[in-house]
Amino acid sequence: MFTINPFAALSEALPAGAMQTYVILMVLAVFAGTLFDIIHKGSAKYFFANLQRSKSKAARQVDGGEMMSIAIKTGVVDVLASGEFCNVRRRIAHLLTMYGFLIYVITTAIMVFAYPTPAIPTPGILPLLWWIGGLMICLGGYWFWFFIRVDVAAEGNSPLRIMRADLFILSLLASVTLGLIWAFLQANGGAFSGLTFGLYILATTVLFGSVAWSKFAHMFFKPAAAFEKRMSEANGTNQNLPTQTRDDPEQQKRHSMELLQNAPMDMGLGIKREKPHHY
Repeated sequence: MFTINPFAALSEALPAGAMQTYVILMVLAVFAGTLFDIIHKGSAKYFFANLQRSKSKAARQVDGGEMMSIAIKTGVVDVLASGEFCNVRRRIAHLLTMYGFLIYVITTAIMVFAYPTPAIPTPGILPLLWWIGGLMICLGGYWFWFFIRVDVAAEGNSPLRIMRADLFILSLLASVTLGLIWAFLQANGGAFSGLTFGLYILATTVLFGSVAWSKFAHMFFKPAAAFEKRMSEANGTNQNLPTQTRDDPEQQKRHSMELLQNAPMDMGLGIKREKPHHY
């Protein structure tokens, strides 16, 4: 089951070109949705304007070599390692979902376009990676949804509470979960494989077709925002934020001591302290 290309087996019921056309349409939907989001929100305009403003107010000039170093650091730390997450659990869940999504999407595209029918044998590693990527998404996504979300873990809200901002993660989990169930049923001759496939296509269409209204396009903005932040720190503007306590260790130490001295011992929680929840 884990080494069977589910899309090749599907060609017995649908023409191979049908799935290829669908994948192309989804790619175009992502491109169009992201472009609409950029134009509607003015994200690109904001980042370029902010970068120019930072350069004009810079306390020091950043040369090409340092800029390249900042770009590499941004790619390695902020993008590949999700360095913006201070919470270890949140970072692990994000990395599982991100890399699982990349593996899942890439192997899907390869199997659909390069091995569309059983006549072209699919290397066993591709379906295996497809399953691994899907399971990584489920592990990271469901872990985040039920145990890590701020409004659930910290504010005590129900994990079943749904907002528009949840469209991306819910449609992603629905698409991948239904895809794995469909592949399992198809490989084992399940009676509901056709119905599950239809739901899988529906959830996937919502995932890629709702880019303009979900957080999907956010993944394209984060690297630009991280790079701009590092550039502002390097040229001294620091996004117009105060830097004295960060740059001066002695001032930082004095500031921390003042906070400790002025804070009530029980922090409003009584004599016995508890782990911060439901704030």
